[in-house]
Amino acid sequence: MELLQLRYFQTVARMEHMTKAAQELCIAQPALSKTISRLEDHVGIPLFDRHGGRIRLNAFGKAFLDKVEKALALLDEGKKEVSELAGLEQGSIHLATSTLDRLSDALGDFLALHPDVNFRITQASMEEMTQLVEAGEVDMIFTILPIDRPDIRTVSVLQEEVYLAVPQGHRFAGRKGIRLNELAEEPFIGYKEGFPIQKMNDLFFREAGIAPNFVCRVDEPAGIASLVRAGLGVALVGNCGGPNSPMSLLPIEFPVCRRNFQIAWHEKRYLSLAARKFRDFLIGYFTESAKTG
Repeated sequence: MELLQLRYFQTVARMEHMTKAAQELCIAQPALSKTISRLEDHVGIPLFDRHGGRIRLNAFGKAFLDKVEKALALLDEGKKEVSELAGLEQGSIHLATSTLDRLSDALGDFLALHPDVNFRITQASMEEMTQLVEAGEVDMIFTILPIDRPDIRTVSVLQEEVYLAVPQGHRFAGRKGIRLNELAEEPFIGYKEGFPIQKMNDLFFREAGIAPNFVCRVDEPAGIASLVRAGLGVALVGNCGGPNSPMSLLPIEFPVCRRNFQIAWHEKRYLSLAARKFRDFLIGYFTESAKTG
């Protein structure tokens, strides 16, 4: 059994179409068919059901594919590890997150220390991020929602109080605090449905027993702040105000509104030296920020 056979099998199994798989692999279709037939002979059982010119992965093929993908993933990880030990790469990090605003300063500081590290950043939903880290397609994820999956390790790096943002001149602007159930009739600015931060905010609203009146939903934190400043509505935000901020931030007295940002990675997959350094850097960076903030 050859490694090339396994990689060809993986592609054919994914596409379930011999001609399209041959085109993707840049080989002749008859040669690919012979390679798959030799693999089946070696395994001792057909891995595909063939009907006319069509093929479908059968139950034996699905079971074999599961092992092949795990074996190829381990080989790829081994290649990365050996290359790193031999000093053949400066390091790369693939990160998935749903929000970049809490990470941008930390990324800049890390790159100032390690300018040769290459970053790839994927913005994705919570479900997509979990799938990516489980499949080994990203090194780690930065998330606001908890993850409860086998072999996924999480570390809390940032706790953030959530405030009610109101425009200056709003009738609540001079308040020292507020309860969310006082806001049932207020126009709200929120994130689009399904965004992780909005999912967290929805938990706060449910605990307060209200269904907010959303007049606008956006996909960027800057959009939230600008629309509140314009007087379109109120919003739940992190501590993004300041002495010269054109909006007021009110502490929320009930329920407790706090966001917990985490980094997560797969404990049984290889993390490059660069990824491990970045993980440890983030933990230290936010710990120090909490002390000085």
